[in-house]
Amino acid sequence: MKSLIDNARAFPARVAARQEDFRRLAAGQSPKALFITCSDSRVIPSLITDARPGELFELRTAGNAVPRYDEGRPTAEAATVEYALRVLGVRDIVVCGHSQCGAVGALVRGEDLSGLPAVRGWLDHAVPEPPDTPDLAEAVRRHAVAQLDTLRGHPAVQELLPRGELTLHAWYYEVDTGAVSAYRPEQDGGFGPL
Repeated sequence: MKSLIDNARAFPARVAARQEDFRRLAAGQSPKALFITCSDSRVIPSLITDARPGELFELRTAGNAVPRYDEGRPTAEAATVEYALRVLGVRDIVVCGHSQCGAVGALVRGEDLSGLPAVRGWLDHAVPEPPDTPDLAEAVRRHAVAQLDTLRGHPAVQELLPRGELTLHAWYYEVDTGAVSAYRPEQDGGFGPL
């Protein structure tokens, strides 16, 4: 923790060195994409995409899961999607799964999560239909694609998608190699290099 604190203390000096960039950020944001990914500390959207501050609007959840939209039960995830599309004008949403995903792995392996009631509750709520395959990498890819279907049920997405004003993407990130592949529905629904 000490190194994190030391870096946070030194951060204002780094900001001062790029003062004009940070003044622009203080005036507002206009991200290029909403990037939905796992809370896993090994997945760093700005590192993967080489995005600069202000270029990605991020939503991180256990297992990069997006719960179904329910007007009667607003969620932080629904609020983030709505804000990104209706206020910030984002026109691309990326759902990025990753190798060695603990949340999807727990579902695939049928792990007993009774000692983690919040995790179990989240997965039951956000992933009512786990991917049906024993292969973890394939399960994560299927799960990312399933989140696109869930997103299609959000009103803000339903407004923009039919007009061609929004594009949904599913990506798979390999932690050990850094390789990123993308869902290609036009190519037998498989994943291929970006």
